[in-house]
Amino acid sequence: MDKSTVFGIIFGFLVIGIGIVLKGVEPSALLNGPAMMIIILGTAASVTIAFPTSELKRVPKLFGILFKENKSTDVKKIIRMFGEWAELARKEGLLALETKTDEIEDSFLRNGLGLAIDGQNADYIRDVLSEEIDAMEERHLSGASIFTQAGTYAPTLGVLGAVVGLIAALGDMNDTEALGHAISAAFIATLLGIFTGYVLWHPFANKLKRKSTNEVMIKNMMIEGILSVLEGEAPRVIEQKLASYLPAKEREKLMDESGAVESVEA
Repeated sequence: MDKSTVFGIIFGFLVIGIGIVLKGVEPSALLNGPAMMIIILGTAASVTIAFPTSELKRVPKLFGILFKENKSTDVKKIIRMFGEWAELARKEGLLALETKTDEIEDSFLRNGLGLAIDGQNADYIRDVLSEEIDAMEERHLSGASIFTQAGTYAPTLGVLGAVVGLIAALGDMNDTEALGHAISAAFIATLLGIFTGYVLWHPFANKLKRKSTNEVMIKNMMIEGILSVLEGEAPRVIEQKLASYLPAKEREKLMDESGAVESVEA
């Protein structure tokens, strides 16, 4: 589970809720059925109009991505794996890596290694895998844009809900006390629209974009690793090259660990 997503949502609700109570607003006032209907269902309707069905079908999967931590992309583990593959290829030849393909869970990496084992040249492998990355980025961008648009529509629908509420409130101005309650209720829609737009939908879109950027980085690293193994580079050289994708501190730690392993084996 992606703890930052869960923590952020809980923290957002908690902070806004406490702020509302401190301002003297009754929490029960937020449970406004018409306002919720205008914001939630109105946003869903707007997004449905804005995107084709083929992209909207991916929304449940996108929520899964938001709340699920991808533990299969341990960068340091991948770097060490390429070092092991390079060592095996130098000793027994590239075909020896064929036994490793069944152990690879990542379809992108399995496909790339398979191309290398099949004898494809480096330019062809890079082109094929780069095209796959471009297609993946486009899918990810379309998914994130759904939440971006939802974040754009929700606050505007909040204003719409407030206007509808004010029309109803100003329809009868004889009872001033009831008028005050009606005006207060009208602005609940604005509050819900701004909250869902800027605490949920826009942050969700940003999280998807960040996860996509990280996945693209890892896949580009995989391409460099595959081509380095194909060209017969030394394991230590490959590890140093791929370590450039890590932050400086993690890079130094990885190199120190690799050096310690080599000295023990020697």
